[in-house]
Amino acid sequence: MADRGRMLAAMEKKGKGLTIAANVVAVLLGAMMCFSSTFKFTQHPDTVKIIHGVVGVPLSLFPVLGTLLVLGGIGLVVGIFKPKIGVAAAAGLVLYFTGAFIGHIRVGDFAGLKAPVVPFLLSVTALTLRVLSLRRQQQA
Repeated sequence: MADRGRMLAAMEKKGKGLTIAANVVAVLLGAMMCFSSTFKFTQHPDTVKIIHGVVGVPLSLFPVLGTLLVLGGIGLVVGIFKPKIGVAAAAGLVLYFTGAFIGHIRVGDFAGLKAPVVPFLLSVTALTLRVLSLRRQQQA
């Protein structure tokens, strides 16, 4: 019986660590996505040059891209209190940046693949941590 209690206490401690890590990544990535969205909303010249000029995304879709980033960022932060929303937001951002990779590859812009790497990896990390954290909470 005492062994089971120690095991549960260890699992709870690990679960709290996962939750803290998930929350930190959610806040950082959420802020990063909201900041990044401003470049789409304002049609910053460098952003237009790459996304429109090189990749070929129509300017009319820039508000949609910005909105997706804002919603993803907000969803990550809301996920701190509603973990399933955090999972959905992180998954959406993984898909968003997968689309960015596909866009760059489609036009042969392999140098441009560097830009979405960090946010993609952070999105995958946010998704993984939130799912693991959610599972630990459900096991407790």
